Amino acid sequence: MTTPEITIATPADRDAVVGSLVAAFVKDPVLRYLFPDEETYPRHAAAFFGHLFDKRVHRSSIWTIGGGASVAIWEPPADPSADPPAAAHGSPEKAPYPADVLARVQGYDEAVHAALPTYPFWYLGVLGTHPDRAGRGWGRAVMRAGLDRAAADGLPAILETSNPGNVELYRRAGWEVVGILSEPVPTWIMQQPTR
Repeated sequence: MTTPEITIATPADRDAVVGSLVAAFVKDPVLRYLFPDEETYPRHAAAFFGHLFDKRVHRSSIWTIGGGASVAIWEPPADPSADPPAAAHGSPEKAPYPADVLARVQGYDEAVHAALPTYPFWYLGVLGTHPDRAGRGWGRAVMRAGLDRAAADGLPAILETSNPGNVELYRRAGWEVVGILSEPVPTWIMQQPTR
């Protein structure tokens, strides 16, 4: 079976991408810390991923495959002349969350942002595949598209994961652990060195 074409997401891909990510992250430690309530998880996770999509779609840094079934949302390096980003995951204060959820999102975002390097890098903010399409290597393919872009820019790539099982998967793909956060959720900061 051949791998479908990797494409750069457009606004028309939003619903498919958000739906895939909401399904992919149902058991993710960070998403369940941020949105622990089963009833509101789908709505809050959709707002979270929708915000990340909206923030980056016009930067041509979201790669998808299979009509949005697998997606890598990358953040290009910040323009040094611009103000620094408010947080690693965007501006969660604009999302429609209750106060307790907003506090968790902002707290996690601030903790991750403080752990990220100060030098320029490409940031893999989200990598996920809809469970119905898992196991086809599509996640690795969309991740590779962003890594190729980072390499073309001569920059390293950074990600964070709170899923212990993902650490070894990323290591096999060439990532190295460069930091660990213990709070509010155990999280590994990983780097793909400049190629």
